[in-house]
Amino acid sequence: MALSISAAVLLGIIVVVLIKGGYVRVGSALACTLFGFTLAATGLAPAINNGLASIAGLLSGF
Repeated sequence: MALSISAAVLLGIIVVVLIKGGYVRVGSALACTLFGFTLAATGLAPAINNGLASIAGLLSGF
């Protein structure tokens, strides 16, 4: 659970920085966020979570 919260906070910070920098507009960020919530409700969510856990494990090895 701590990994999910950390990833959500990190991705949230990245989105805010991209919006402030003018690289992403608010509408695009909102659409991507809604897509993420929709994707999390599908059967693909466990595979995505496993992939993120694998990447986190790989990065923690460095």
